[in-house]
Amino acid sequence: MYTQYKLPYSYYSLEPYIDAQTIETHYAKHHAVYTKNLNDAVAKAGIEKNIESLLSSLWDISDNSLRQTLRNNGGGFYNHNLYFSTIGPDGGGEPSGAFASLLNDAFGSFSSFQEKLNELAVSRFGSGWAWLSANFDGRLRLSSSPNQDNPLMEDWGYVPILGIDVWEHAYYLKYKNVRANYIKAFYNIINWKSVADNYERIQDSKLT
Repeated sequence: MYTQYKLPYSYYSLEPYIDAQTIETHYAKHHAVYTKNLNDAVAKAGIEKNIESLLSSLWDISDNSLRQTLRNNGGGFYNHNLYFSTIGPDGGGEPSGAFASLLNDAFGSFSSFQEKLNELAVSRFGSGWAWLSANFDGRLRLSSSPNQDNPLMEDWGYVPILGIDVWEHAYYLKYKNVRANYIKAFYNIINWKSVADNYERIQDSKLT
């Protein structure tokens, strides 16, 4: 049984950057449906794997329909668990300490990191995500994916530690078609401690 991340903040907590109606719809409707559909599919198929292992081994599933169901709903579940766990009302600013140094070493500066991630998020055609990921060697990588795909599915050895959701349901009520304004506002709610903790978890563990 895969469990939807439980929000430690209210739907109103991320205003004015993301409105309460968007958070409620995004979390209680979209994320909840992905979670239910994933659990229904794995129960029917008799699959027992942690979500990272499942998404990393989709091509081992010979049934095309089942594989696509797990790709869409497993990705939606995982991506949104990450999304909601790396934002919060006490977020914003820049990372500090060792993780700030890692970002600077990888991308030159925090502003350069922002510029590169913003471009990936703005230029993603249609629905999808922009990612900051890490591998087990400690390297950081920026990328983007369509739909509910993520780097776990791409056989690069990278695990997402931060994702910007650029599906329209994540921002359209407030920002309409101006995705760039949503992305700019998003930096005010990133919980950098959570992102850094994700990085450390990857260094301390291996997928099973």
